[in-house]
Amino acid sequence: MQIAQKLLAQKTNLSVFFLLFGGLLFRGFLAFWLYPTFDEAYYYLYSLHLDWSYFDHPVLVALTTGFGPWLTGDVSQFTIRLGALILYTGSLVLLYLASKRLFSDKAANLTLAIATISPIFLVGFGILSLPDSPLMFFWSASLYCAANEFFRQPRTQKQSLVKYVPSYRLSYLGILVGLACLSKYHGFILGLGLIGFCLTSPPHRCVVRSPWAWLGLGLFVITILPILFWNMQHNWVSFSFQSQRAVPKSGYNLLSVGAVSLAGVVYLFPTIGLPLWWVSLQSALARITQLFSRKSPNYGRDLEACELLILWVSLPLILGFTVLGGYRQILPAWPMPGFWGITLLLGQRAVIWEQQSRLRVRRWLLGSGIMVATILFILLLQVTAGILQKPSQYALMGGFLPPKDDPSTELIDIQQLRRGFAESPVLRAALENSNFIFTNRYYLGGPIAMSLRPLAQIPITCFDIGKDLRGFAFWSRADQWLGKDALYITTASFNHRKDLMASYRTYFSSLIELETVSIRRGGVVTNVIYIYQAKKLLKPYPRSYGI
Repeated sequence: MQIAQKLLAQKTNLSVFFLLFGGLLFRGFLAFWLYPTFDEAYYYLYSLHLDWSYFDHPVLVALTTGFGPWLTGDVSQFTIRLGALILYTGSLVLLYLASKRLFSDKAANLTLAIATISPIFLVGFGILSLPDSPLMFFWSASLYCAANEFFRQPRTQKQSLVKYVPSYRLSYLGILVGLACLSKYHGFILGLGLIGFCLTSPPHRCVVRSPWAWLGLGLFVITILPILFWNMQHNWVSFSFQSQRAVPKSGYNLLSVGAVSLAGVVYLFPTIGLPLWWVSLQSALARITQLFSRKSPNYGRDLEACELLILWVSLPLILGFTVLGGYRQILPAWPMPGFWGITLLLGQRAVIWEQQSRLRVRRWLLGSGIMVATILFILLLQVTAGILQKPSQYALMGGFLPPKDDPSTELIDIQQLRRGFAESPVLRAALENSNFIFTNRYYLGGPIAMSLRPLAQIPITCFDIGKDLRGFAFWSRADQWLGKDALYITTASFNHRKDLMASYRTYFSSLIELETVSIRRGGVVTNVIYIYQAKKLLKPYPRSYGI
């Protein structure tokens, strides 16, 4: 207790504690009230079908999503996010320590503040249970380990006086990069970036001859064995699925590249995103100019070497996915681990800005934080209560956004769906008399499973006439439920599709609507869940996946 009081007595440590603990409370509040997204609920299904790896992603997202339900015994939007909330706090701590090692205490504080308030980091890494949560934890751990390995000497000591000698930390680094790969395939780019740094930094090229580096490579391969083992069993289908996303399917569009860049700035928040782009491009240009100049770069303890390390693990993702956006749709989270690394450079640059005008830097960070928190709070109220919806009993000034024009109405309030089944004698009886449940889109299976988990332990699968079954193609056999009865559950947007109903009637002896469950927001029905009784599966439904 005395040690804690002494640490908190220092102004710097107090600000770090406030950012970490205050940020955790704010993220916990949002995580408690925000309905589960389709991706999160789909990853909850991973935790019900534990395996070495999965069609879409490696295994760690199953463990982080399942952590809360396994710990508490309760299935809710908050419990599936418990792992993400904890891991992101750890990621912030590791990013802070990496900045402190590479630059200074002041830079570390500013880096922590930037990472704490950026909305895509806060939500995508720190609230939603996505593969990015464990990825960023082990990404940050790898950065911290690399900083301790490559820059071990005191900051006041010149690197030219101390020759770099590879150490045992390289073996730890191999494991950490492997764990990043077990989180998301982005981890392989992290590993290549670290190799690129060693090859382009003269003092660190000796790494390739070090036994510690080869031991680290061996430990890396051992760590990613779950991915290799699962893919060998399934004809390398996961690697095929992910790699084909990089194959052009249309002509190249430069306007799309600009749109991807601007979208990234918006998701990062403009007052954070624009400086991140500026710092990354300026630093990269400086390193390239230095490389081709006659003056030999001094890649030692100086800032140039630290910048080179950060650029190598960050720019390949940022520039790679930005260029990729010229011929395919890019999801917002894909390039964000790169920007996460660039926050280290922005934090160091903010130290210089603070020396010129401390008040301006404080206004920049405080103003950005207040704006981000306000916007996220308004969006939360809209998603859960419909404060901008028209009509809605909670609408501000009458509202202006009709439910049919609001994509957030597609999110399913699992508590309302759970109550609908629990309060209906017809639906309860149907659950007891059915052998399995199916839906028509893979992403609908997750919210349905979360809603019904406390009520019945019935397996859920997907019958998609578009043949995009994703993980469902591996979680059951085609003939598993021949002759069995099922419940078909779907949403209003799919209920009136004649091709779906006609297809399903060829697979079952009968398909009859049982009941509906209305999902309300602001006292208004915004979505309807339709439940059908499907009697006797007549033939196996094909197992396939979307590639």
